[in-house]
Order: sequence, then C-alpha cells, then structure tokens
Amino acid sequence: MSALNLTAPAVRAALLALAALTLVPDTATTARAGELPAIASRQRSEKKSFTDGEIVDGFLKTAFGAEYHLAGRVDRIRKFDGPVRVYAESDRADRKMQLARVVTDIAARVQHLDIAMTDTNEAANVRVKLVRDRDLYRTLTSFYGAEKAREIRTSLDPQCLSGFRKNDNFEIEHSDVILTVDNGDFVFLDCAYEELLQSLGPINDTASVPWTMFNDNVSMGYFDVYDQYILNLLYDPRIKPGMTVQEVKAVLPQVLADVRTWVKRVNDLKE
Repeated sequence: MSALNLTAPAVRAALLALAALTLVPDTATTARAGELPAIASRQRSEKKSFTDGEIVDGFLKTAFGAEYHLAGRVDRIRKFDGPVRVYAESDRADRKMQLARVVTDIAARVQHLDIAMTDTNEAANVRVKLVRDRDLYRTLTSFYGAEKAREIRTSLDPQCLSGFRKNDNFEIEHSDVILTVDNGDFVFLDCAYEELLQSLGPINDTASVPWTMFNDNVSMGYFDVYDQYILNLLYDPRIKPGMTVQEVKAVLPQVLADVRTWVKRVNDLKE
C-alpha cells in the first residue's frame, strides 16, 4: 500500500489515458468489514486511548511530507477544500458496493468532511480504478508512463496506490486511487480504507507510529480510532491548506480538544 504526491502538470494527461482500460469480472464475496475474522480480531485488540502527544505526533508525520512524490513542496498542509465525490471505475458490482460502504463509513466518522459516492466520472474529484492484480503494473504505466512506473515498482512495490494533484494554494484538486480486486476481502478493505484516506491528504507513510494504517507494517481493514483522530484534525476548518508546521501547532491544542469530543462520541468511547 503506497501513496504518491502528484503535482506535475504532465501527470494529468497520463491519468486520462487510463479510461481506455477494461476489466474482466472475477468472483469474490461481499463481506462487510465486521464480518471478517481478521478484522474482528483487530477491532477487539485495538488501542483506543492516546495522549495528546501521541495523536499530534502521528498527525504531523502523516499530514506533512510524502512517501513518494513526483514534484512540488510537501512541507504544507494538503487537503480538499470542498465536497469530495468518489467515482468507482469497474464492472465488479461487489467491490463497488464494498467501496461505497467504506466511503459511507468515512463520511460518518470525519466531522467536517463532505464525502460521498457519485455515479459519474465527470462529477468526481476522487476516481478509484479497480483492477485485477495481474493488471496493476500495466495500469501504473498507463497512469505515469513506463519510467515512473518502474520507479514506483522498485521503490514501493505496491498492492494498491493513491495520489493527488494540488494547486498553488495546496488545495487538493483531484485524487486517483488504484485498488486490486482479486486478493481477497481483507486486502481489498485494508487497501480501500488506507488509500482513500491518504488521497484526502495524509499521504506520508511512517514506520515510527505503530497505531496508524499509514504505516506499511500495519494492516487494519477498517477505520481505526487513531486514524479518525488524524483525519478529523486535518479536516477541521481551522487547519487550512497551505499551513506550515508552526502554523498548525499554534491552533492544534484547541482543535484537538474538539476532535477528542467528536471521536469519543462517534465511537462511544468511555475514556
């Protein structure tokens, strides 16, 4: 699972070429996240109580920087500054249904984020391309060209991928997500949550925070409490696109207090 920070103008033309690809249907179950034993066991043992320092540390490490970027600065807050509409490009009705459930779950758990599915590519600012595993690197080549695809494969060796384009004000204008459909329900849901969430802004993976799905050594398969803190901090209106680390730190104490109240309520936390 990997993420890209896409800012080069040439990328836009490369992304449009992907629409010509077609998919062949495959057979898979339509399990909900809570029905999968691998996810249920993680939910039972999930850490849900964090200090302010633990939350702030993970937020700063994921909201700034980028695991792999093609161009542009990565030292500012990047986020959508308006409604987010997600379009799924696939002929797999089961995976599209699972993706829609993921989007609905994210919408319910991030207070100031307006995110929903859309039926048309033209109305979307997040496009999710669902591909078979054997077609992943062909798809990467269609997105980024042969040279960049080789670099991505060598550097990240991804099972799934996300990236976004931002404008000069560090507002995300468009995100693209690539998910594989035939590696099982757990992998699909794990990828769907991580890549969709990273496509919203926190695109920097970190190995130093053990509770976040934005750690390549961590697989969740659902929207865990720690990452709800990160996304709710990012989409609080007081955290604005283009902010520096110091500007963010100046408002974080007040924002975090309000985010704690929200996350506690939506998850029925007892702390």
